[in-house]
Amino acid sequence: MSQSVTDGKRVEQFIPPEGVPITFAIAALATRFGAQFLDILFTGILIFICSFVIAFTGILPASAETMLIVLLGFLVRTPYYILSELIWNGRTPGKRITGIRVINMDGRRLTPHQVTGRNLMKEVEIFAPMTLLASVGIQSAWENGLTGLWLLTVVIVPLGNRRRQRLGDMIAGTLVVDNPRSVLLSDLALPAPSAASSQAAFDFLPEHLDVYGKYELQTLEDVLRDATKTSNHKEIAQIARTITRRIQYEDTVKPGQELLFLNEFYRAQREHLESLKLFGTVRENKFHEHARAEAKKLV
Repeated sequence: MSQSVTDGKRVEQFIPPEGVPITFAIAALATRFGAQFLDILFTGILIFICSFVIAFTGILPASAETMLIVLLGFLVRTPYYILSELIWNGRTPGKRITGIRVINMDGRRLTPHQVTGRNLMKEVEIFAPMTLLASVGIQSAWENGLTGLWLLTVVIVPLGNRRRQRLGDMIAGTLVVDNPRSVLLSDLALPAPSAASSQAAFDFLPEHLDVYGKYELQTLEDVLRDATKTSNHKEIAQIARTITRRIQYEDTVKPGQELLFLNEFYRAQREHLESLKLFGTVRENKFHEHARAEAKKLV
């Protein structure tokens, strides 16, 4: 597992058993605190409702009611965190809202033991000490001081940890990472509304489109989807010059038209490759013809 910083975010990359590298952005502490606040709010509402029902019905003796209400925090919080993270694959309602989740550090599926361990540790780290501090008269001044010191230590641990793990995460072997929402990207093959009715500015012949394959098309798509690369971007101009030279395109691509050229080449190239595939021909990359010629020599 390796870590780097990308766009101000700590990025963790590891290779799971399948062998495909996976990259995750470590969740920001502010986002984690926000998720925890929401979860405390939700569990607090549940605890209040349960306490009201117990006190209103009066089905238990007064001493038993008091004991049960005191234990409600543990009896509600623990199933809430454990079951929600098991059902929603490492996400509580608060984590779902803030867009983060818990994952296994080794890339495997999050196990029930890990979920249970990290959330039981949360009781030891946070909720039990906070309950003691809130209970007036139970502890002496020095005991309150030790409890406050423990809470301070619990807060400092993720601040000084490069993976922002709290003690429960270290014990369970888990990480809290960003879980960005999926966005369906627009189809680059569809012309822009303003240009839909106008004639194409560039014409491509079959010999122009027989040079590149699927790999180059996907690479070009990644470039065109990059919003930072405008028509006057140096890389856009360089790519346009490289393609025109490679496919021996004779028409002139005027300065400022490079991005338009690349978009129209992408549409024409994609249509060409899709038509070839309909007839059983798959062109993987620009070395396709060379590889096929070498294969014929071996037959």
